[in-house]
Amino acid sequence: MYHSFIFPGVYSDADGTYRGMDQEIRRSDAPDYTVFSLWDTHRALHPLLTILDPERNQEFIQALLRKDGEGGILPMWELAANYTGTMIGSHAISVLIDAYAKGQRDFDPRQALEAMIRAMEYDSSGRSYPSYLMPKAKLYEETLGFIPCDLEQYSVSQALEFAYNSWAIATLARDLGDTETAERFSGRSTRYRTYFDPEVGFMRGKNRDGSWTTPFHPRYSSHTSAPYVEGNAWQWSWYVPHDVEGLMALYGGKNTFAVKLDSLFTVSSEVLGENRSADITGLIGQYAHGNEPSHHIAYLYNWADQPWRTAEVVTQILDEFYTDRPDGLCGNEDCGQMSAWYVLNALGFYPVCPGDPRYSLGRPLFEEVRLAVGEGRTFTVKAENFAPENPYVQEALLNGEKLTTPFLPHSAIESGSTLVFRMGPEKTVFWEN
Repeated sequence: MYHSFIFPGVYSDADGTYRGMDQEIRRSDAPDYTVFSLWDTHRALHPLLTILDPERNQEFIQALLRKDGEGGILPMWELAANYTGTMIGSHAISVLIDAYAKGQRDFDPRQALEAMIRAMEYDSSGRSYPSYLMPKAKLYEETLGFIPCDLEQYSVSQALEFAYNSWAIATLARDLGDTETAERFSGRSTRYRTYFDPEVGFMRGKNRDGSWTTPFHPRYSSHTSAPYVEGNAWQWSWYVPHDVEGLMALYGGKNTFAVKLDSLFTVSSEVLGENRSADITGLIGQYAHGNEPSHHIAYLYNWADQPWRTAEVVTQILDEFYTDRPDGLCGNEDCGQMSAWYVLNALGFYPVCPGDPRYSLGRPLFEEVRLAVGEGRTFTVKAENFAPENPYVQEALLNGEKLTTPFLPHSAIESGSTLVFRMGPEKTVFWEN
């Protein structure tokens, strides 16, 4: 919990002055913040804040929108009023859509939509953006329909994150009645299919002529020149959080999808390549908990009707990769993301797709947890028959009613409900299909 609440930090002085993204000294009655490690923290930290401190999360969003106004574009990874351009995608978008989808809207949604679109589309108008904020990957997507790996590094990873970001824009545009924008970005959100090679069963780089890049090995990693950022094909092929059903269809359905998932956790942990990324840590097979692209993967078993596998993997991660030793984290804390993952999983759920106001259910770590969720309301998680010999969820009940899906809506948390996990020894589908 402590690690989850260190960043972002206040950047304003006592009189409300701060340095803007245009490097001018500005003043605001609202606090300004810095250290937005958005590639990491959009996955679990900001969703955790929508539960535990939504007012502060709204302040973060307002700060991000101010930075957009001052510098002309949403930051990817802001540090001390600088566009560092670190990492890929545009996950201020993810933070905005997640809060909006949960009804936390202390900002102008149309201003937010305009900022989101501006962050995603290649701008050739001559604005003085640093080049890393307008990677050619965006231009290639618009002109070729895909990102060629022989022209742009990290092509597959960028494409997968762009697809998710596009889904987020389409979701907000649709809700605001902007049908044209919604349809345009909805089409972009399915482009992840372009990179799936059914012959090898992985997301794979494509050359400018449309041919698959060779040689190919799913355990190969290069930190500076590969189709994948800080990972390999094993770790990145699951990154379609907004359309798990579509990803599952590429693998041939639930059964073959589950078999492939099992392979991820049982294949050799050896990572190939002389310049392999040092960020690939905390390995179970090729699952890498020490880096963020893997953080949602354990929950994909719920889509394949195998929640016991989610429980098994999550338990292993909680037990092995979070300890009270000096080396108690298996990777970079990344400004609270690693710890926020732990907090949410200890509660028994996780946001696979920020922007979808549902949490995928796992298994709780405690017999009872109570969360103060505002205005005197309390959200309670209880585990009945809680014991080491009962590792699997047999039933999940929300306010006494058995759940019909493996998902918990954010509205249930916000309203102060009671979630009960009935634990037992049997591997079972605990929801009513």
